[in-house]
Amino acid sequence: MLLRTLTILIVHVIVVILLFVSTTVNAWTVGEISNSDLWSKCFASNGGYHCKPTPTGVWIQLVQGLMVLSVLYSVLAFLFFLCQLFTLQKGGRFFLTGIFQILASLLVMSAAAVYTVQSSDWVQEREGFGFSYILAWMAFPLALLSGLVYMILRKVE
Repeated sequence: MLLRTLTILIVHVIVVILLFVSTTVNAWTVGEISNSDLWSKCFASNGGYHCKPTPTGVWIQLVQGLMVLSVLYSVLAFLFFLCQLFTLQKGGRFFLTGIFQILASLLVMSAAAVYTVQSSDWVQEREGFGFSYILAWMAFPLALLSGLVYMILRKVE
């Protein structure tokens, strides 16, 4: 029981960390002289490093919102799990936690998919996807898996 609970907690914390880092770190696209994330585009010029806010477009705002919501839903799922761990009756399932974690996984998947499709409009050919983008895609299956585990997990004493 303790090992199972500890394992699911560790996976959930890893998902939250992956989502938070991928949302905040400036490495969704990287190039030789520039990199960008959901919030800014930075480039090296004249011996300095300059950052500008990302161009405002509907798709980038959608990706920003979806990523923020995925972090929020995953944190809420974690809090729900901790609450249910102490209040749920023996044999009860962690449905609320699972639903929020699955929603977080679908949100991050949607954000990464939209970014993949739409980034070709403003990402230069010399740039490639960075580690934050990869972390977002890694968070999707982990969040989905942990959400499904929560749905089938029963509380035992």
